[in-house]
Amino acid sequence: MSNLNLRPRQFDLIAFDWDGTLFDSTAIITRCIQRAVVDVGGKEPTQEAASYVIGMALMQALAHAAPDVPVEKYPALGERYRHHYMAHQNDLILFEGVLPMLAALKSRHHWLTVATGKSRKGLNEALHDVELKGAFDGSRTADETAGKPSPLMLQELMREFGVEPERTLMIGDTTHDLQMALNAGCASVGVSYGAHEPSAFHELKPLYVAHSVADLQKWLLENA
Repeated sequence: MSNLNLRPRQFDLIAFDWDGTLFDSTAIITRCIQRAVVDVGGKEPTQEAASYVIGMALMQALAHAAPDVPVEKYPALGERYRHHYMAHQNDLILFEGVLPMLAALKSRHHWLTVATGKSRKGLNEALHDVELKGAFDGSRTADETAGKPSPLMLQELMREFGVEPERTLMIGDTTHDLQMALNAGCASVGVSYGAHEPSAFHELKPLYVAHSVADLQKWLLENA
């Protein structure tokens, strides 16, 4: 970005959460968590409890959603979740408008990255399956850094690209995403169409809450 005319207005680095923000997977993940807990003998978590943990690292999420499942069953719990998720992997789709939004941001010379609670293997498979190779300049996953709301994913991305916190924007659908941004000293934008009710976002000080991908793109092109 040697040409100053090409610098974005406010943010050089934009980090997106994956599930529920770019990828329309919230309902399927919720069902997979519920089924996995029942499979290992736990009480089925409510839809609200199961969707709340989306964005956390897998084992952290499952432990939170299934407090009555003993620790020694966590490996089996993880295996059953992966079993159900893989069975529905082809059901997952990008939210409408995501690809044009990413292309518009790319044309403005933002660095685009992903900061997700998914595993590295899971993210790589998703990026490949939806033909998004090359759309992102970098990514971090919970299993190679730390789960949200730890700031480590964002801190590593900022170091990789040499970008300061005040020039970094995190976009996500959960309080975990927005808390991670706050912990890293970064700005955030919430989206209301994912896993968490946006009423919980206010205290985490997002710059904006978008109600659709089109709304998000409009805000980003005008303000980011």
